[in-house]
Amino acid sequence: MTDSVIRIENLHKSFGSLEVLGGIDLDVRAGETVTVLGSSGSGKSTLLRCINFMEMPSEGRIYLHGDLIGTDEGGSVRYSESELCRIRTRIGMVFQHFNLFPHMTVLKNVMEGQVTVLGRRAGAAEAKAREQLERVGLSDKADEYPARLSGGQKQRVAIARALAMDPDVMLFDEVTSALDPELVGEVLRTIRQLADDGMTMLVVTHELGFAYHVANRVLFISDGRILEQGEPRQILREPATRRMQEFLDGHAQFRLPF
Repeated sequence: MTDSVIRIENLHKSFGSLEVLGGIDLDVRAGETVTVLGSSGSGKSTLLRCINFMEMPSEGRIYLHGDLIGTDEGGSVRYSESELCRIRTRIGMVFQHFNLFPHMTVLKNVMEGQVTVLGRRAGAAEAKAREQLERVGLSDKADEYPARLSGGQKQRVAIARALAMDPDVMLFDEVTSALDPELVGEVLRTIRQLADDGMTMLVVTHELGFAYHVANRVLFISDGRILEQGEPRQILREPATRRMQEFLDGHAQFRLPF
């Protein structure tokens, strides 16, 4: 795992006078699962949204497979919307809320982006959609509507929809936090299977068991900066900072919820 998929250099993000990210440097290698931990308001979700360009960085550079996203203009980076549209198809993102189209079947939900954004023919999009629904264990729900699914099933449809776009990297933003506790495991099992399959992933989560048992690397973000990072057993069992220890004291031990 030596090839860099995402590289971030000195990433800053401010909203007015509020600095949310204060200089993030990060390299995510091919096939790596990186979990991002931190308290609410620490900047975790903003980091993912900047990588996907749902939020525009205030400063810094983001590279995909070694290529700078945007155009270097001598100290700043200019972005074109056409380039960012292409980049967003290569950087898949799954959110806390499912954002499925309620008037479309599960199959149509997974096909829609392929047809409208990638320009795939309907037959190819349907084949890809069925393949990804099989991958997340929902091939039998293809003709159902979202209202008839559990929260965990809806989230797995959202994962299938993102995977159907053939992304280079997947970003997961607290995808289990809105679920009932008994549904968390089925979603984390799906993400763990993606990790086993070699998908490159950044996962923002409060599930320490997932971070401990599945991740290759753990980042701990505090006040918009990476305070600690390293191998899960080192970071979670022997934190180097008081702030990380305080965070761990408020969470359950490293048990897989499935």
